[in-house]
Amino acid sequence: MIDEIEQQPSVLERTLRKELPRIEAFRRRIANRQIDYVCLVARGTSDNAAIFGRYLIETTTGLPAALAAPSVTTLYGVRPRWKNALVVALSQSGESTDTNLYVQEAREAGALTIGITNERSSSLTRLVDEVFLVHAGREKSVAATKTYTGQLLMLYLLAYALGAPIPPKTLERLPGLAARALRSKKQVAVLSERYRFMNHAVVVGRGLNYANAFELSLKMMETCYVIAERFSGADFLHGPIALVERAFPVFVFASPGPTRDTTSDTLRRLGELEAETIVIGEKCAGATRSVLVSGGASVPSGCPADLLTPIPYVIPAQLFCAFLAEQKGLDPDHPRTLTKVTRTV
Repeated sequence: MIDEIEQQPSVLERTLRKELPRIEAFRRRIANRQIDYVCLVARGTSDNAAIFGRYLIETTTGLPAALAAPSVTTLYGVRPRWKNALVVALSQSGESTDTNLYVQEAREAGALTIGITNERSSSLTRLVDEVFLVHAGREKSVAATKTYTGQLLMLYLLAYALGAPIPPKTLERLPGLAARALRSKKQVAVLSERYRFMNHAVVVGRGLNYANAFELSLKMMETCYVIAERFSGADFLHGPIALVERAFPVFVFASPGPTRDTTSDTLRRLGELEAETIVIGEKCAGATRSVLVSGGASVPSGCPADLLTPIPYVIPAQLFCAFLAEQKGLDPDHPRTLTKVTRTV
């Protein structure tokens, strides 16, 4: 898992270099095609990437975007109305049964369909109109890391193809930002020692980093067997904060931009409750512990200030889970009862 986390700068650079020409061609092909909304379908870690895609597409293009519920089709047999829709399937393996069935039905019903996967010869690639690849190489650890950030990069490119004001030159910063985030490795390794006996936690994120709250929570559950709930900062204050008492561990993604003030308010409230708050991102008052990671400097006009933060911010979170698993005497590469490919309907 740690080896694959460290491969992310090269995976991002390779994926951008190889897929950008294909994205440019796709952008030209759809220039005159009416697309009224976007639906993203995925499971597991890929579903967390889809949460990011929803926020990114809506905040940068204005197109409504939603997450699919595959069982609507696979179990209830409903065929949604797909006129002027773009349906995007995300799957590391390309073999997720319900994801594939859903996107196949959508294509047959007239939707334009896209598959984003790490496996060139997977079933998904034969079911969609367009395929875009994450060039991560084989991912050996059951816990997905480099394919998650590779999917985030492909979603940036997809948003660009849909008209988002995100010049590809801006995305060329991401491999360097990922490399900079890896410098936190020693700090995170030391931090993990403090939480060796942690068995429950809350993770909070908002906006473009809401997806990272889901991803950190999932990684803590599957690699460290920690019961980890995840919330948006707004939802957290609407009720779940009642869980928190003195020394209760709360992980917070703190980014610049539109979510900054509400995140600061959340941290102040947690400080009043004497919670054990671990902040990933920019420096914030009220944090008990901080892992400071830069999300980059300027972003294009018309884009949110936190545009480039999700990839560098999730890398310390990934490292934390790998090191915490080791602290607990667990093997993060082979979580109990899990396999790399999960087939559900």
